[in-house]
Amino acid sequence: VKYGITRDYVLGLEVVLPDGSVVEVGNKFDSEMAGPDWGMLLVGSEGTLGIVTKAYLRLVDKPSAKQTLLAIFNSLDDAANTVSDMIASGTIPTTLEIMDNQTIRAVEDYLNVGLPVSAEAILLIEVDGSAVAIAKQAEHVMKVCRKCGATEIQAASTPEDIDKLWRARRAISPACGKINPTKISEDATVPRSQIPEMVRRLRAIAKKYDLKMVIFGHAGDGNLHPNILSNKHDHEEMERVEQAVEDLFKAALELGGTLSGEHGIGYMKAPFLKWETGETGFAVGQKLKSVVDQQGLLNPGKLFNI
Repeated sequence: VKYGITRDYVLGLEVVLPDGSVVEVGNKFDSEMAGPDWGMLLVGSEGTLGIVTKAYLRLVDKPSAKQTLLAIFNSLDDAANTVSDMIASGTIPTTLEIMDNQTIRAVEDYLNVGLPVSAEAILLIEVDGSAVAIAKQAEHVMKVCRKCGATEIQAASTPEDIDKLWRARRAISPACGKINPTKISEDATVPRSQIPEMVRRLRAIAKKYDLKMVIFGHAGDGNLHPNILSNKHDHEEMERVEQAVEDLFKAALELGGTLSGEHGIGYMKAPFLKWETGETGFAVGQKLKSVVDQQGLLNPGKLFNI
């Protein structure tokens, strides 16, 4: 959360264009204003406009200290409200992750690291900086969590404890994959203030289509990862999954969000991109693609489906 996204650190790129020519784009200096920032046009284009062969990135100093906290809730809504309240309070954690009860149980069955399986939700929070700064930040984080209904807050005090918590977060995907043979992972993202409402809508969608859905994700930047656990060999169920995914996309856009905050559009979301860009925005994207890649050589079918 605190450090933003990769795009924020891209200063310049060396790119091979579809015709084989090589070009350097971007602003390697903060004050550089020599024409449009073509580098930002290529970031997020998913290889449809060129092939990146070099990247110039801005680096930041490694923080001198970190503190990892685990906040436990009896309500997923309370955990979601905590996220928006915490950001609104001015405290920006390094990391702010959310896991619902089904996710917690799946990970604990998979790893057995001592997660609170009776909790309806947990927040995994990390703050960093100087030792003095993180003490103040951690105190404020705990205050907000308690105000929003946290029943318990645990501070990881040893490297082993910290490692257990982050191993648990990294294990979510394989853990959920053991529950059902097919896992449909989405990453529709909403403004932080809309996380509580998005969580409510996700639960309603799962109920509407009678599907098993686990909810987790990078809540600090509004990037939720609803995963629908299903069986690709059950054709009737997969039809319900497709309908649920469409409803999920609509919900995110209605709340001022985006189809993807991390995974990208790729092939699967390309048919829905126009919902977000609008007809005019989509047409501009198609025109740009057709000019830069006249023969449609690079990742045909992705994004603008030309």
